[in-house]
Amino acid sequence: MSSHIMNEKWVHVTPNKVFSSSRLTPWFWDHRECWRGYPRQAVAEAQYWYYIMELSFYLSLLLCVSVDVKRKDFKEQIIHHIATIFLIAFSYCANYARVGTLVMLVHDSSDFLLESAKMFNYAGWRKTCDALFVFFAAVFLVTRLVVFPCRIVYTAVVDSLDVFPPYSGYYFLNGLLLVLQALHIFWAWLILRMVHKFIFLGKVERDERSDEESEADEEEEEDGEEEHSWEQKKGALNSKLASLASNCVLNNLTNRRRKMNSRMPKAR
Repeated sequence: MSSHIMNEKWVHVTPNKVFSSSRLTPWFWDHRECWRGYPRQAVAEAQYWYYIMELSFYLSLLLCVSVDVKRKDFKEQIIHHIATIFLIAFSYCANYARVGTLVMLVHDSSDFLLESAKMFNYAGWRKTCDALFVFFAAVFLVTRLVVFPCRIVYTAVVDSLDVFPPYSGYYFLNGLLLVLQALHIFWAWLILRMVHKFIFLGKVERDERSDEESEADEEEEEDGEEEHSWEQKKGALNSKLASLASNCVLNNLTNRRRKMNSRMPKAR
């Protein structure tokens, strides 16, 4: 009888817990919930640790990019990391934790696919790398060019006005979001170039987004190749001239010997 009661309690309580847990983040589906009750919104423990990990991660990226090899998008990476760090810190201090969590989630949804594709590329698994890259490109274009501006930026710019009038923090937050959106468009253009190469060449030649060498490095490589080819041509030309000169010397010696033999009296 007691076991039956315990089972009955479990049956009745568990669905309620599951149903209540699904309502912990209503702003994830309805972005207008990001502003309901603002600024008196409680920050969950999961959100707090998510902020700590993301802030630590982007601080480490900012420190590492300064000592790493400069890539083609070095300046864009610096701008992105600084804007992201300011956005994470400001959104937490101003209690924009719900919008900030959405921004970080949109970024993380595609970044881990890019890193996975790089790992398989370094391991030599070309087919897996190409498949992950195609999947990454699709997720990146959808999340960064559709979901981010149409849902997150829109709710921060438009829906927030229903709760409070614009102030300095409003302009600062939206300014950082627009900076990120401009960088998304830049990287989307690089990714589309890689997709074009993948379609017409059959494979991904290089990472246009972050692993391509800088313009200066490319020019140095081209200059080095030109110098190397010129050295090869110069060596071949010198060898031909040397052989030609030796032939000329041999011809002169032969002609002189013939003349000397013709001048000598014939033996009787």
